[in-house]
Parts: sequence; structure tokens; C-alpha cells
Amino acid sequence: MYKFLTSEKKEFVMSMQVLRSGTAIGALGREAEHAESKADFIHKLSIGLKEANETEY
Repeated sequence: MYKFLTSEKKEFVMSMQVLRSGTAIGALGREAEHAESKADFIHKLSIGLKEANETEY
């Protein structure tokens, strides 16, 4: 999607936001693997879900 937005549509602001929110999903998932507690694990995954929703939008 990032490549499409930058090369085909010449849309750079939106493409950077998609790149940031899209890659944050995986980063938060990996971070959740090393959570300090169950609550921390749930919190990190919840933030990842918000990033996924933002990316989908």
C-alpha cells in the first residue's frame, strides 16, 4: 500500500502514516511477548489493535 500511494498516487503524507501505523502493529505484538504482566500484555495488544484500526481506516 505504501508503494502504491507514493508511486501511483504521489500521496506522501498519507503513505507515511500508513507505514507508521502498519509497522507499529507488529512491533507492539513483539513487545507484548515480553510484557511484564498479564495486564501489560493486554495493554500492548490493545494499542496494536488501535493501530490496526487506524491503518485499515
